Amino acid sequence: MKAISIGAALVIELFGMTGCQREDLDEPLKLSGKVFIFNYRVAEATYVVTLARNGPLPEPSFVETAFENPAGGPPLVTRSKIYSFWDKVSLESPPVHCVVKDRPYTISIRILDGRDEVLQTIETTLTSSLDQTIMPGKALVVGPVYTPNPEVYRTDSAVDYAKDKTCPGV
Repeated sequence: MKAISIGAALVIELFGMTGCQREDLDEPLKLSGKVFIFNYRVAEATYVVTLARNGPLPEPSFVETAFENPAGGPPLVTRSKIYSFWDKVSLESPPVHCVVKDRPYTISIRILDGRDEVLQTIETTLTSSLDQTIMPGKALVVGPVYTPNPEVYRTDSAVDYAKDKTCPGV
C-alpha cells in the first residue's frame, strides 16, 4: 500500500512539473543590468546596459539600441552583432552630455535576425543617481598613459575644472 502511494505521489509530481515550463523562451535575451558610467578622467558619460542570454538566437543576430539623448535631439542609435558564444551582451552608448540626476531616460532595444526582422524588443528607462555637474569640462588626462591634460593643468600652476556650460540648467 505504501509503494502505491509513493508511486502515485511521483506521478502527480511529474504531471505538476510539466506545467512549470519557462514562459520566456520566446525572449532570447533578458535585461540584466543598466547604469550610467561617469568617467571623470576623460570627461565622458555613457549609458551601459547588459543583457543575459535566455534562449537561442539565429546566426547572425544583431542588437540595435536607441538611447535617449540627454542633451536633446534625436536618440543615439547603436547597432552591433551578437556572437553565438556570448552569454552576456554589453551595450554602450556614445558619450552623452547633460545627464540630470533622478530623471528617467528612455532606452529602446531591438533584437534582429540576419534579415533585420525583429525577434524581440525591450523598452526600459535608466535614472542616474548623479548629475552631469560632477564632470570636469575637459578631459583631465590625454593619451594612452594618462598624461595630465595641458589644457586643464596649465603651466602657470592653475587648474581648470570648468563645468560644461552648454547643458540647460548648468
